Formats: sequence, structure tokens, C-alpha cells
Amino acid sequence: MKLSLGPLQYFWPRQATLAFYHAVGSWPVDIVYLGETVCSKRRELGVRDWLALADSLREAGKEVVLSTLALVEAESELGVVRRQVGNGRYLVEANDLSAVQLCRERGVPFVGGPSLNVYNHRALALLMEDGMRRWVPGAEQGRALLQEMRAAREGEGGAMPELEMLAWGRLPLAYSARCFTARALDLPKDQCGFRCIEHPDGLPLATREGEPFLTINGIQVQGSEVIDLAPQRDELAACGVGVLRISPQAEGTGEVVARFRGALDAAEPPARLGARNGYWDGLPGKASLAELAVA
Repeated sequence: MKLSLGPLQYFWPRQATLAFYHAVGSWPVDIVYLGETVCSKRRELGVRDWLALADSLREAGKEVVLSTLALVEAESELGVVRRQVGNGRYLVEANDLSAVQLCRERGVPFVGGPSLNVYNHRALALLMEDGMRRWVPGAEQGRALLQEMRAAREGEGGAMPELEMLAWGRLPLAYSARCFTARALDLPKDQCGFRCIEHPDGLPLATREGEPFLTINGIQVQGSEVIDLAPQRDELAACGVGVLRISPQAEGTGEVVARFRGALDAAEPPARLGARNGYWDGLPGKASLAELAVA
């Protein structure tokens, strides 16, 4: 089983981002995803910068994938996706159907990102015909769906793509044309002042009772908890998952990577450090440990 470092979900200053990926070159991670997936206004790094980082990480022995925006709304954003798809050197993670279409037109393989809507084996088969070689299921897609898809594909004489599952990080739950961070700070989206750069792990959102609820990250809404699927290592492998994804965070990502590498090499899976992902077991994503114990 391989380890991947997913694309950076948050908006960090340029030097912090460059320093982070400089360190990644020495981490025991197999695949690194690079690129802006949330908001096109985050321009501390451009396509040229991401490609330079990609070259450096490839020299360090990493497989590099360029990740596209999850919500393409303007021609200028589509132009960036075209440059990514036409880079000629690296695989692309398509997070929007416009990226899928561009990959199909060019005849290049791609990774199907978690923001693509894939809920049955027929949709999966169509994307594989378009060139999808690896698929990252969405946040709410768990063990039962993967088992159903595998059975359906095998029943039709087809194979599954390589599977990659988010195993550490906050679950990306939804995207919107409206910027939640700007809204929370009472700012218009077009005059946001790039304030999300002040929240390197997103802006926490609590209920009226003060309970942690969600995390606001620009146009993206995430869960409040960092989920940990390392204890489900063997279940994931039995479902055909070949890559475990770790989502970058402002602090401690290197230590998380080292822990997961140890978990993959150990005889027994590790104890849980983060929250349990209820979706994996067909329960609400924020299911309590008591509910999971009964299931």
C-alpha cells in the first residue's frame, strides 16, 4: 500500500508553502499532489511555481500529480486547467468535469478526484473509458459502496481503477460559488482581502451551544474533526484501496506521514489518534464512538 500527500486545501503564504514542500522531499511518502483545488483567487503560487516544485519532488523520487480546481466558474480558471492538463510531464487529478473533458480530448490519463460525483459502477466505467486510472472516492463514500462497485464491475467482466482514500485530514464536505470565509467576516467575495490566509487550518465553526461543528475554508466546507483511518488499514486493503491519502495541515504533517508509514509496515494496525470517519461504516460522518460501537 502506498502513501500520498493530498493537495493543499488551505491558503498559506508563499514562503511557508515552498518550505513545506521542500521538507516533503525527504518524507516517506510515495505520491505528492500539487495545485490549488479550492479558490482561484489564491495566487501566492501559479502554475509555473507548482511545476517547479513538481520537478524538484520528482528528483527526490516522488510521483507527482497536478490537482485542478474543484469548481471551475470562469474562462480564466479553465485556462489554468488547460495548462495543467497540457503540462506534458505529470499526471493530473481532475476535480471538475471540465478537467475530465480536457483530459479526454487530449487522450491523457488522469486521477479522478474526490469532488467528482461518482456513485455507481456505470459512472465509474464511463470515467475509466475517458482515461481515469486512479479514483479518490468522496468524503461520504465508504466501505459498502466500494464493495458494491467492485462486485458490479467484476460481474460485468470489468476491473476497478486504483483506489485512493483520504485517511487523515478534515473531510471536504461541500463547495459553493459563495465564499463562506468572506461571509463569516462580513466581506463581499470580490473584496475578501484574501483573509483565509489568516486561518492556515481553516476557520472553525461552532453550534449555538458552542460545540465544534464545521470548518470554513473559502468556498469549501469541511468537517471539524481530523479523521484517522489508519486503524482500518486492513479493511481498506480488503476493499482494494492501494493508496492512503494524508491531507496537509499547518503543523505536524511530517509526523503524521511517519506514523502512517510505520502503520503500513507494522504487523498490526495502530491505535486511533484522530476521529473516526462514520461514513466509512455507513453512518453519519460525525457519528459518536458510542454509535460506532453499537454498529
